[in-house]
Amino acid sequence: MAEDKVELHNMEKALMDKMGQHDVRESNLFERLFQPCVAELVGTAFFVFIGCVSVIENVSDAGRLQPALAHGLAVAVLIACMAEISGSHFNPSFTIAVYLCGGMELKMVAPYLISQLTGGLLGAVMANGMTSNEKYAQAQGAAFTVLQADDHVWKPLFGEIAMTCLVTMVVLLGAVNAKSKSPLVPFLVGCTVIINVLVGGDVSGTCLNPARALGPAVLTNYWTHHWVYWVGPITGGLIAAALVRILLGDNNTRLLMK
Repeated sequence: MAEDKVELHNMEKALMDKMGQHDVRESNLFERLFQPCVAELVGTAFFVFIGCVSVIENVSDAGRLQPALAHGLAVAVLIACMAEISGSHFNPSFTIAVYLCGGMELKMVAPYLISQLTGGLLGAVMANGMTSNEKYAQAQGAAFTVLQADDHVWKPLFGEIAMTCLVTMVVLLGAVNAKSKSPLVPFLVGCTVIINVLVGGDVSGTCLNPARALGPAVLTNYWTHHWVYWVGPITGGLIAAALVRILLGDNNTRLLMK
């Protein structure tokens, strides 16, 4: 009787081991390389599409609230859906910062950036196809037109740097840094985007994302101070990565004072 129990226990253990091995199956080449890029392209396309339409079709009485909620809720939903596929960056600034903090391999950085910028173009095309010609032209296709005078560039540039630094820190501390990882990252990032748009919408337009800026600029050929929406977000992302790497990261992430 005792031998039967031992044999049954061994069979159960072997079955559990086999199931465990099945659950931890290593992902194949498609899942490691191609699928994440597709997720970044699709996610960025829908984020830019929703963001652009929210600006083009914005009700005047809603002010900044409509685009703030649309951008924030869209990014929260997309992050929650695709985080396990690609990490849900949808933003070149995030990708660079995540790589610098050890959250991804170098070989995936360029494919991610290409996918995001392509997604931004596709999203702008989708927004153009959905909205009326009159409203599209009036809103310049949701391109960032807030900056007009050369002497007013530096404060919006600083705003883009500061606001992107904030949201990038939320991404790095919530999704990359092991000590502070949180399942609430989609909600936290979405809330941060909403706050940033409400606070900085009239200063710089609150881009935070070169992929969001590029698509509408290409379709409308609007390039006035476009560089601000590349230099600002990327600089903000680099500052956030430096803060996490030097001061805020855990033992594995931090480079100094271990």
